Amino acid sequence: MKQQLILLFFISFLVLGTATAQQKTDTTKTKENYGIRVGVDLSKPLISLLEPESKGLELVADMRILRNYYAAVELGYEDKTTSEDYMNFTTKGSYIKAGVNYNAYKNWKGMTNEIYVGVRYGFSIFDQTLNSYTPNVKGTYFIPTEVMPGTKFKDLSAHWAELVFGLKAETFKNLYLGFSFSFKTMISTKEPDNFKNLYVPGFNSVYLNDTGFGVNYTLSYLIPIIKREK
Repeated sequence: MKQQLILLFFISFLVLGTATAQQKTDTTKTKENYGIRVGVDLSKPLISLLEPESKGLELVADMRILRNYYAAVELGYEDKTTSEDYMNFTTKGSYIKAGVNYNAYKNWKGMTNEIYVGVRYGFSIFDQTLNSYTPNVKGTYFIPTEVMPGTKFKDLSAHWAELVFGLKAETFKNLYLGFSFSFKTMISTKEPDNFKNLYVPGFNSVYLNDTGFGVNYTLSYLIPIIKREK
Protein backbone atom coordinates (compact mmCIF):
# COMPACT_ATOMS: atom_id res chain seq x y z
CA MET A 1 0.00 0.00 0.00
CA LYS A 2 2.83 2.34 0.91
CA GLN A 3 4.54 1.61 -2.41
CA GLN A 4 1.30 2.34 -4.29
CA LEU A 5 0.94 5.69 -2.51
CA ILE A 6 4.52 6.60 -3.37
CA LEU A 7 3.96 5.60 -7.01
CA LEU A 8 0.72 7.58 -7.14
CA PHE A 9 2.56 10.61 -5.73
CA PHE A 10 5.24 10.46 -8.42
CA ILE A 11 2.64 9.99 -11.19
CA SER A 12 0.66 12.98 -9.87
CA PHE A 13 3.86 15.04 -9.73
CA LEU A 14 4.76 14.17 -13.34
CA VAL A 15 1.23 14.94 -14.60
CA LEU A 16 1.22 18.26 -12.76
CA GLY A 17 4.65 19.14 -14.13
CA THR A 18 3.62 18.25 -17.68
CA ALA A 19 0.41 20.27 -17.40
CA THR A 20 2.33 23.25 -16.03
CA ALA A 21 4.88 23.06 -18.87
CA GLN A 22 2.06 22.77 -21.43
CA GLN A 23 0.33 25.77 -19.91
CA LYS A 24 3.53 27.80 -20.12
CA THR A 25 3.96 26.74 -23.78
CA ASP A 26 0.35 27.59 -24.62
CA THR A 27 0.55 30.98 -22.92
CA THR A 28 3.77 31.90 -24.73
CA LYS A 29 2.73 34.39 -27.37
CA THR A 30 4.66 35.66 -30.36
CA LYS A 31 4.35 39.11 -31.86
CA GLU A 32 3.90 39.93 -35.53
CA ASN A 33 4.73 43.14 -37.37
CA TYR A 34 1.91 45.28 -38.77
CA GLY A 35 3.04 48.10 -41.00
CA ILE A 36 3.27 49.57 -44.49
CA ARG A 37 5.26 47.80 -47.19
CA VAL A 38 6.40 49.97 -50.10
CA GLY A 39 8.26 48.97 -53.23
CA VAL A 40 8.64 49.04 -56.99
CA ASP A 41 7.81 46.76 -59.91
CA LEU A 42 11.21 45.67 -61.26
CA SER A 43 9.85 44.66 -64.66
CA LYS A 44 9.01 48.21 -65.75
CA PRO A 45 12.58 49.64 -65.60
CA LEU A 46 13.95 46.43 -67.14
CA ILE A 47 11.54 46.64 -70.10
CA SER A 48 12.45 50.33 -70.49
CA LEU A 49 16.12 49.34 -70.86
CA LEU A 50 15.44 46.52 -73.33
CA GLU A 51 12.76 48.31 -75.37
CA PRO A 52 13.49 52.02 -75.97
CA GLU A 53 9.92 52.57 -77.24
CA SER A 54 8.51 51.56 -73.83
CA LYS A 55 8.90 53.64 -70.68
CA GLY A 56 7.16 53.10 -67.38
CA LEU A 57 7.31 52.97 -63.62
CA GLU A 58 5.04 51.32 -61.05
CA LEU A 59 5.13 51.85 -57.28
CA VAL A 60 3.45 49.28 -55.04
CA ALA A 61 2.32 49.35 -51.41
CA ASP A 62 0.33 47.20 -49.06
CA MET A 63 -0.69 47.35 -45.41
CA ARG A 64 -1.64 44.50 -43.11
CA ILE A 65 -5.11 45.22 -41.75
CA LEU A 66 -5.96 41.80 -40.28
CA ARG A 67 -3.91 38.69 -39.63
CA ASN A 68 -4.31 37.32 -43.18
CA TYR A 69 -5.68 40.36 -45.02
CA TYR A 70 -3.70 43.15 -46.69
CA ALA A 71 -4.95 46.34 -48.32
CA ALA A 72 -2.97 46.87 -51.55
CA VAL A 73 -2.45 49.67 -54.06
CA GLU A 74 -0.37 50.18 -57.23
CA LEU A 75 0.38 53.49 -58.92
CA GLY A 76 2.01 53.71 -62.31
CA TYR A 77 2.85 55.61 -65.48
CA GLU A 78 3.43 54.32 -69.01
CA ASP A 79 4.60 55.73 -72.33
CA LYS A 80 4.54 52.89 -74.87
CA THR A 81 4.64 52.67 -78.64
CA THR A 82 2.93 49.60 -80.10
CA SER A 83 3.26 48.21 -83.62
CA GLU A 84 0.35 46.09 -84.89
CA ASP A 85 -0.11 44.50 -88.32
CA TYR A 86 -1.65 47.61 -89.86
CA MET A 87 -0.93 50.41 -87.43
CA ASN A 88 1.59 52.03 -85.09
CA PHE A 89 0.37 54.02 -82.08
CA THR A 90 1.65 55.52 -78.83
CA THR A 91 -0.16 55.26 -75.50
CA LYS A 92 0.73 57.63 -72.68
CA GLY A 93 -0.96 57.88 -69.29
CA SER A 94 -1.16 56.97 -65.61
CA TYR A 95 -3.19 54.51 -63.55
CA ILE A 96 -4.10 53.36 -60.07
CA LYS A 97 -5.17 49.93 -58.84
CA ALA A 98 -6.55 49.27 -55.36
CA GLY A 99 -7.88 46.20 -53.60
CA VAL A 100 -7.18 43.53 -51.00
CA ASN A 101 -5.07 40.35 -50.72
CA TYR A 102 -5.76 37.23 -48.66
CA ASN A 103 -2.68 35.32 -47.49
CA ALA A 104 -3.34 31.57 -47.65
CA TYR A 105 0.16 30.59 -46.47
CA LYS A 106 0.57 29.42 -42.87
CA ASN A 107 3.89 30.80 -41.70
CA TRP A 108 6.23 29.24 -39.20
CA LYS A 109 7.07 31.23 -36.10
CA GLY A 110 8.80 34.48 -37.02
CA MET A 111 8.06 34.23 -40.75
CA THR A 112 5.88 36.65 -42.74
CA ASN A 113 5.87 35.17 -46.24
CA GLU A 114 2.77 35.18 -48.43
CA ILE A 115 1.03 33.05 -51.02
CA TYR A 116 -2.03 35.12 -51.75
CA VAL A 117 -5.07 35.68 -53.88
CA GLY A 118 -6.43 39.18 -54.37
CA VAL A 119 -8.83 41.44 -56.22
CA ARG A 120 -8.24 44.89 -57.70
CA TYR A 121 -10.19 47.77 -59.17
CA GLY A 122 -8.21 49.66 -61.79
CA PHE A 123 -8.63 53.11 -63.31
CA SER A 124 -6.53 54.79 -65.99
CA ILE A 125 -6.49 58.13 -67.79
CA PHE A 126 -4.41 58.37 -70.96
CA ASP A 127 -3.89 59.69 -74.49
CA GLN A 128 -3.49 57.74 -77.74
CA THR A 129 -1.53 58.95 -80.77
CA LEU A 130 -2.05 57.19 -84.10
CA ASN A 131 1.43 57.47 -85.65
CA SER A 132 0.75 55.55 -88.86
CA TYR A 133 -1.54 52.99 -90.44
CA THR A 134 -1.73 50.95 -93.62
CA PRO A 135 -5.19 50.41 -95.17
CA ASN A 136 -6.08 46.73 -95.44
CA VAL A 137 -6.72 46.55 -99.18
CA LYS A 138 -7.71 43.20 -100.73
CA GLY A 139 -6.40 42.24 -104.13
CA THR A 140 -3.45 43.66 -106.04
CA TYR A 141 -5.11 46.41 -108.09
CA PHE A 142 -4.65 49.02 -105.34
CA ILE A 143 -1.23 49.13 -103.70
CA PRO A 144 -1.49 49.74 -99.92
CA THR A 145 0.13 53.02 -98.92
CA GLU A 146 1.17 53.82 -95.37
CA VAL A 147 -0.59 56.87 -93.96
CA MET A 148 1.10 58.90 -91.21
CA PRO A 149 -1.55 61.19 -89.73
CA GLY A 150 -0.09 61.72 -86.25
CA THR A 151 -3.61 62.05 -84.85
CA LYS A 152 -3.80 62.45 -81.08
CA PHE A 153 -6.82 61.39 -79.02
CA LYS A 154 -6.91 62.98 -75.57
CA ASP A 155 -8.80 62.47 -72.30
CA LEU A 156 -9.42 58.74 -72.68
CA SER A 157 -10.15 56.52 -69.67
CA ALA A 158 -10.74 52.91 -68.63
CA HIS A 159 -12.14 51.01 -65.64
CA TRP A 160 -11.43 47.33 -65.03
CA ALA A 161 -11.31 44.52 -62.44
CA GLU A 162 -8.47 42.08 -61.72
CA LEU A 163 -8.04 38.69 -60.11
CA VAL A 164 -4.49 38.40 -58.73
CA PHE A 165 -2.39 35.39 -57.67
CA GLY A 166 1.02 36.00 -56.14
CA LEU A 167 3.67 35.40 -53.53
CA LYS A 168 6.05 37.43 -51.41
CA ALA A 169 9.15 36.07 -49.66
CA GLU A 170 11.28 37.84 -47.05
CA THR A 171 14.86 37.58 -48.32
CA PHE A 172 16.48 39.84 -45.71
CA LYS A 173 15.12 41.60 -42.64
CA ASN A 174 11.93 43.41 -43.79
CA LEU A 175 12.99 43.12 -47.47
CA TYR A 176 10.66 41.17 -49.79
CA LEU A 177 10.80 39.82 -53.32
CA GLY A 178 7.44 39.24 -54.96
CA PHE A 179 5.82 37.81 -58.06
CA SER A 180 2.20 38.07 -59.19
CA PHE A 181 0.02 37.11 -62.14
CA SER A 182 -3.27 38.87 -62.86
CA PHE A 183 -6.27 38.24 -65.09
CA LYS A 184 -8.10 41.43 -66.09
CA THR A 185 -11.52 42.18 -67.49
CA MET A 186 -12.61 45.59 -68.76
CA ILE A 187 -15.64 47.19 -67.09
CA SER A 188 -15.90 50.28 -69.28
CA THR A 189 -13.67 52.38 -71.49
CA LYS A 190 -13.85 55.72 -73.27
CA GLU A 191 -12.67 55.35 -76.87
CA PRO A 192 -12.33 57.83 -79.75
CA ASP A 193 -14.35 57.42 -82.93
CA ASN A 194 -12.94 54.94 -85.46
CA PHE A 195 -10.12 53.84 -83.10
CA LYS A 196 -10.14 51.09 -80.48
CA ASN A 197 -8.04 51.21 -77.32
CA LEU A 198 -5.75 48.26 -78.00
CA TYR A 199 -3.44 49.13 -75.12
CA VAL A 200 -4.33 50.75 -71.78
CA PRO A 201 -1.79 51.79 -69.10
CA GLY A 202 -2.10 49.43 -66.14
CA PHE A 203 -4.30 47.03 -68.10
CA ASN A 204 -1.73 46.25 -70.82
CA SER A 205 -2.84 44.82 -74.19
CA VAL A 206 -6.60 44.52 -74.66
CA TYR A 207 -7.49 41.13 -76.14
CA LEU A 208 -10.76 39.64 -77.38
CA ASN A 209 -13.77 40.06 -75.08
CA ASP A 210 -11.95 43.00 -73.45
CA THR A 211 -9.67 40.78 -71.33
CA GLY A 212 -6.01 41.12 -70.45
CA PHE A 213 -3.14 39.70 -68.40
CA GLY A 214 -0.31 41.07 -66.30
CA VAL A 215 2.89 39.87 -64.59
CA ASN A 216 4.74 41.77 -61.87
CA TYR A 217 8.12 41.29 -60.17
CA THR A 218 8.42 43.46 -57.08
CA LEU A 219 11.02 44.48 -54.52
CA SER A 220 9.52 46.00 -51.38
CA TYR A 221 10.46 47.00 -47.83
CA LEU A 222 8.30 46.68 -44.74
CA ILE A 223 8.12 49.72 -42.44
CA PRO A 224 6.96 48.27 -39.09
CA ILE A 225 4.43 50.40 -37.21
CA ILE A 226 3.08 48.19 -34.43
CA LYS A 227 3.42 44.62 -33.16
CA ARG A 228 0.43 42.51 -32.26
CA GLU A 229 0.30 39.26 -30.35
CA LYS A 230 -0.40 36.23 -32.51
